[in-house]
Formats: sequence, structure tokens, C-alpha cells
Amino acid sequence: MPSAPSLGGGDNVTLDADVFEQPFNGPLVHEVVVAELAARRQGTHATKTRGMVSGGGSKPWRQKGTGRARAGTSRSPIWTGGGTVFGPSPRSYVVKVNRKARRAALRSALSVHAERGTIHVLDASAFDEPSTRKAAELLGAHRGGAVLVALGDDELSAAKSFRNLARVNVLHVDDVGVADLVRAQTLVLSQAALDSLTARARKEAKA
Repeated sequence: MPSAPSLGGGDNVTLDADVFEQPFNGPLVHEVVVAELAARRQGTHATKTRGMVSGGGSKPWRQKGTGRARAGTSRSPIWTGGGTVFGPSPRSYVVKVNRKARRAALRSALSVHAERGTIHVLDASAFDEPSTRKAAELLGAHRGGAVLVALGDDELSAAKSFRNLARVNVLHVDDVGVADLVRAQTLVLSQAALDSLTARARKEAKA
């Protein structure tokens, strides 16, 4: 049965084997990570076509007799200040991934952390008020790489304590994705966050 040490001492916390003891599926995790990162893009980039650029309403010069090439508008893409051809336009980058696949990828990422012993459970109630010093002392030797701290509701003091530490990313557990788990070398969870993440990753019961 997998377990996670308690940050700051205390008994180890038993982890759900159905979630934290699953084989790693690399291609599936990659698919979900790409989809998550794509969904985070705003997709608001845009350029003006020749129909959107101001000016150019009249023909610059007559069709014949000037010795110059024919021109119908000064807003042509080949003119300075003209429109852009095939430029980016607002779009959505969302890629659909089935819910079962997302959950399986989440279990894979969590199982890797459990296998490596990089999951730690935090007693968020110990933070009556924000204390960056106390947070740094709790992390101690676990700050060698990127740290992800996932917290639940009503744990604002703990969130404020960790958010100013270097290479520490603090997220609400509902916002934690597979990409965040893959990027982090150490995962710190409050008990509420652990329960929520376990429930989200658990397989659906068959009807």
C-alpha cells in the first residue's frame, strides 16, 4: 500500500492504491499535457487583413500611362502599411480529451510521484497566520527542484506562506492538472487537497 510522509513529522498517510499505484502510460500523459497547455492559450492574437486596414479607398494612380505597375489600393499586402495575408486570427486551441483518459493520465502522474516518494502531506491548519519562514523550514531539503503546493478551500494562510518561496507553485487543488504534476519534482498536498485529488482521479464505478 503506497504512503506519503507527513511534512514536518508525524505518521505517514496511506494513499489509495487505485490512484497512486498504477502503471505509467507515457503517450497518454503526453496527450493530456499537450491538451492542457493548449487550453491555457488565450487565442486572442489577430492581424488586420486588407479589408480591415484604414485608407486605400481610391485607386492610387490611373491604370495606364504612368509607367508604373497597376495598383488598385494602397492597402494591398505588398504595400507598406497594407494588410496581412494569412495572418493569425482569434481561435480556440482547446483539444478534446475523453474524461476517462484525463483521469487515467492523472493517476499515472500521481503514481510516479508516489513511486519516487516525492509526495508529502501538509497540515494546513498549523498556519494560523501567514509565515514564509515556517513554510521554508517545513520544505527544508525538498526545495532542490520545482515544488507544487496544492491546497483546498479555507487554507489561505498556508497558501500565502508558500507563495513567496522560490520555485514553489501554489495552486488550488481544483486547478491542478497533469501538466502541473509532471513539471513538479515535489508534490505537497494538504489533507483536503489529497482527498479531492484522489476523488477526481479515481476510476468511475461501473453502473
